[in-house]
Amino acid sequence: MTTAGQIPRSTLDAGAVNRGLRGRVAIAGAATYGCGESPGMDDMTLLVRAAHAAVADAGLTMQDIDGIATCSVSASMWAMPVVEHLGLNPSYVDGTMLGGSSFIAHLLPAIRALEAGQCKAVLVCYGSAQRSASFGRREMQAARRFLDPQPYEFPYEPVLPVTAYALAAARHMHEFGTTRTQLAEVAVAARAWAQRNPEAFRRDPLTVDDVLAARPIASPLGVLDCCLVTDGGGALVLVRADRARDLPQPPVYVLGTATAMWHRQISCMPVLTTTAAAQSGAQAFAMAGLGPADMDMAQLYDAFTINTLLFLEDLGFCAKGEGGPFVEGGAIAPGGRLAVNTNGGGLSCVHPGMYGIFALIEAVRQLRGQAGQRQLATHRTAVVHGNGGTLSSQSTAVLGTADAL
Repeated sequence: MTTAGQIPRSTLDAGAVNRGLRGRVAIAGAATYGCGESPGMDDMTLLVRAAHAAVADAGLTMQDIDGIATCSVSASMWAMPVVEHLGLNPSYVDGTMLGGSSFIAHLLPAIRALEAGQCKAVLVCYGSAQRSASFGRREMQAARRFLDPQPYEFPYEPVLPVTAYALAAARHMHEFGTTRTQLAEVAVAARAWAQRNPEAFRRDPLTVDDVLAARPIASPLGVLDCCLVTDGGGALVLVRADRARDLPQPPVYVLGTATAMWHRQISCMPVLTTTAAAQSGAQAFAMAGLGPADMDMAQLYDAFTINTLLFLEDLGFCAKGEGGPFVEGGAIAPGGRLAVNTNGGGLSCVHPGMYGIFALIEAVRQLRGQAGQRQLATHRTAVVHGNGGTLSSQSTAVLGTADAL
C-alpha cells in the first residue's frame, strides 16, 4: 500500500513526463440538461440531450464526433447504447468506470487519442435520473452487493457510502480536532454559492445551526453534510487546441490531469485522513507547471462535507489537518479567500449519482466568463477534482484560459 508520505518519486515524476501534452487539447463545448428533477426522463434521455447541447455549444454537429467517453453506475457496457442513441461511429471509445471521478479520469486518455490523430473530437457525457427513476439509489445499493462485492464490509451491513465517509470524518476529528461546526461551514458555503446559481437544486437559506441541528445520518454526519440526490445530464467536447481556436466558444485548455487509486473498500484505505488526491493533484500540477497558489478557483467533489476538507489538504491549499480552520468564517464562500464549488457543488447544486462532470462544466463556465451572478472577477485557472467510490479513485485536472498557457 502507498500513503501520501510514501509516494515514489517516479510516480510524481509522471506528471512532468506528460508536460508535453500541456495545453494541447481544449474543452470547446459544455452543457448540462435536466438538473434537479426531470420526471419522465431516463438516464439515456438526459445524456443525449446534454450531449446534443454540448456539441452545438462547440459549433459542431454529431457527425463531427468521432470519439466517446462515457460510463454509468447501472450498466457495464454503457458506451454501446450511448453510441447507438447518438448515431456515432467512433474511432475512439473509453468506457472506464471509476465512480464519480470517471469523467475527469477520461481526460488524459482522450488527450492522447486526439494528439495521436486517432480522433478529432471527443464527447465526454453522462446522464442519470437517479432522483426520478423507479430503480434508484436503494435498489442500486442492493444490486451492488452482488455486482460489486466488498467482502470486508458487506457482512456488517454498513449504510454505504455515508458510513464510509462518516468513518473518515470521525478520524479527522479525532486526529486533528476538526469540529462539526467546521464541517457545517462547508455546507453553508456551498449553499451561498448555490443561491447565485439559477440551476442549483437547493437555494433556500442555510446556516451553521441548521446543519448542526439536521437529522443525523451516520455520526458525525447529518443529512445536510450529505450530497443531494438529483437528476441531471452533462457533456463536454474535447478537440485539439489548434482546432478549438477556430470554434465559437473561448477555449478552455487542459493544462494538467492525473488519476490515482489506493483502495476500493474504506476498510482497506491506508490512512483515513489522506486520500490519493495527494498523488493525482501533485501529478496534475506538475504537468501544468503550476501549483495551488496559482489557482483562481477549486471545483471539488463534495459528496460529503468531509470531502472538501480532505481535498483542500491533499491538493495543497493547506497543510494536513488544517482543512477545518481553513474554511472557517466563510473562507470558501462568496467573497472568501478561495472560491470553492461556485455552482453550489454536490451539496446544493446537483448530484445525479456521479458529480465529476458537473465540476468540470462549472470550471468551464467560470473560465469562459459565463457564470452569471456567481462569476469570479479573476478567472484564468481552475483546479477540478473528482472522487469515486469511498474516497477510492481520485482524479485531478488543471484548466486554464489562453492567458494561462
